[in-house]
Amino acid sequence: MNDVKWVETLSFRFGVLGALVADRHAAALIAHGLKPKHVALLSVLDAGLGASQLEIAKVMRVAPSLVVSLADHLESAGAIERLRDPADRRRQLLHLTARGRDLLARCTAQAVALDAELTAGLTPAERDALGAAFDRLAASHGLPARSLPARGRPDPDPDPGADLDPGADPGGSTPGGNSYFCQGS
Repeated sequence: MNDVKWVETLSFRFGVLGALVADRHAAALIAHGLKPKHVALLSVLDAGLGASQLEIAKVMRVAPSLVVSLADHLESAGAIERLRDPADRRRQLLHLTARGRDLLARCTAQAVALDAELTAGLTPAERDALGAAFDRLAASHGLPARSLPARGRPDPDPDPGADLDPGADPGGSTPGGNSYFCQGS
């Protein structure tokens, strides 16, 4: 038997810290009338990873019916618009509006502020090391990694969906159907 206690395991500590961060992130989004999955959909559109509701469901690793519900909410808020695909009138394509880009920018600014608050007790070198460790962990689990340069800002990824399995089950392979773009509720 080993002498490691359950509460000392990395998985337990990640889980507790992850739940804390997810709760704080979700609470910040309430002011915008959004949940994390709404922002995930905006992020997928902004990154150009999908336009049809089915493509977006695959990237987010959620059921297509959830994307319809999220899109309904975002459309009513003026953040996205649905347009018929000129090549296939049966398909609807989702597009970010100027309001949607502004909303995503405000949500991103809140996330950056939360990042700064969470890492305030770390030195710049420790923040960089933490970012590099997260990159390696994400990549080892098939998620896109982001590199963190000295200022702690993510480098743009030329193909942010490249590491996602395009044939992934839309229900997701992780608990709760979460993916890189779709954390929390």
